[in-house]
Amino acid sequence: MADIKTEEPPHSPEIHFEPIVKLDRVETKTLEEDEEEVFKMRSKLFRYDTSIDPPEWKERGVGDVKILRHKGTQPRARVLMRRDKTLKICANHFITPVMKLQPNCGSERAWVWSTPADFADEEAKGETLAIRFANVENAQKFKDVFEECQRMISEQEKKDNEKPEENSTETPAESSKEKSADEIAEKLGEMTVKETGAPAEGGGSETGIEEQDNKDKSEVQRDAQDSKDDSEKENSETKKD
Repeated sequence: MADIKTEEPPHSPEIHFEPIVKLDRVETKTLEEDEEEVFKMRSKLFRYDTSIDPPEWKERGVGDVKILRHKGTQPRARVLMRRDKTLKICANHFITPVMKLQPNCGSERAWVWSTPADFADEEAKGETLAIRFANVENAQKFKDVFEECQRMISEQEKKDNEKPEENSTETPAESSKEKSADEIAEKLGEMTVKETGAPAEGGGSETGIEEQDNKDKSEVQRDAQDSKDDSEKENSETKKD
């Protein structure tokens, strides 16, 4: 049997080309930097389309669904889901205490809920969504985290309602000034009441002045009467003469 000779391919040197233009690395933000990921699981999402007759469920995308919790002091959480490969958003809405997860057609690995404002299409739209997981365990984990976020938000809302609607921003100094002003106004009121019976400048109270006026009027009337009597007496004497 003749030996079969195998020819080795010719050696080709590695060719490397330097780029003509060097581009700087650009950091792309996902707007999730201020949020903490508390749940992430692969699933399939559906939406209930009511724009057609009859309404029907339509697949919205397959990918990882996340529950993100805000890192700030104000408790907030949202559901975010992106499609595989394209990474296009197919669910993006806040979790509220009034939302209720319900089994979809009795299935233990699928949930249905409604949201008044979903921003997957870059504008707020009310949607009825359904999500399906690979097994019951994953579906239960989603439900537990979803309801835990609802409890957290509900407790914060109760605390906010217990606080007064308008918080006082007055400083102790301003409060003491207002108190002093109220006391001064009250004392001025008392002084005004007392001045009614107090002597006025020039002598006598208001009551005394009225009495003096009446007395002066009486004396004028008496003088007039005396003058009249004298005049009549003089007339009578003149007639006798």
